[in-house]
Amino acid sequence: LLPLRDIVVYPHMVAPLFVGRTKSVNALSESMNRDKQIFLSTQRSAGVDNPEEKDISSVGTVGTVLQLLRLPDGTVKALVEGKHRAKVKQFLSGGSFFQVELEPMVEEELPHAEAIAHIRAVQKAFEEYAKLKNNISKDLINNIATISDPSQLADTVAAHFNFKLEDKQLLLETTELSDRMSLLLRLIKTEIEIIRMDQRIKGRVKDQME
Repeated sequence: LLPLRDIVVYPHMVAPLFVGRTKSVNALSESMNRDKQIFLSTQRSAGVDNPEEKDISSVGTVGTVLQLLRLPDGTVKALVEGKHRAKVKQFLSGGSFFQVELEPMVEEELPHAEAIAHIRAVQKAFEEYAKLKNNISKDLINNIATISDPSQLADTVAAHFNFKLEDKQLLLETTELSDRMSLLLRLIKTEIEIIRMDQRIKGRVKDQME
């Protein structure tokens, strides 16, 4: 297990991680020496330097270590790819890093019509958000528009938002697809409203200054 401080890794997501804690470096090294599989789980509080079992979320993502690079200052840069959700069954004692026994988290498929409705709603909201932000690549927008699997869509979209860490973790823990898509939609629409409000405030300030 690799405890993460300030990031939630989702399935289908590739993320660079900078790792400096001894236990975490040991876990990555062991993973590379075995099957390159590692369990990525976010700490409940980013400020805890030496997390214990109680400080680590029980739901996380099984990932593959794609690349490992040791930097001159002793830290390690790892490139990981999320594969699927899992839940900690129990922590295993001993060793120079965290080891856990996991149980997979099974997602039930949505009825076809409901899946399509959720997909369209999320894609439309993301498109609206992208127009307001002006800094999202066309490749990402096109990629989001072509995803036809609701679970993959929800995870891919969530990975590209700066939601609060608790909200990101809640999205990861919500296996009921209908609930996850609805929660994601609410969070995106909140972000859109914040951007619009920010633009209105800046507009008013500019008018007053002029």
